[in-house]
Amino acid sequence: MFPFCFEWAWDAGHLIFMGLLYLVLAVIVFGLIYAFIKTWLKLRDQGNT
Repeated sequence: MFPFCFEWAWDAGHLIFMGLLYLVLAVIVFGLIYAFIKTWLKLRDQGNT
């Protein structure tokens, strides 16, 4: 499943599937980071008022 595994083949199917998989995982991670940062900023500003 990963490029460092011996069964990996550099063909179009693997490249497209793994590229889309990592793209979806990156969108999820950046969305969570964005939500945590926005929440932290709101909580920090709420304490000052």
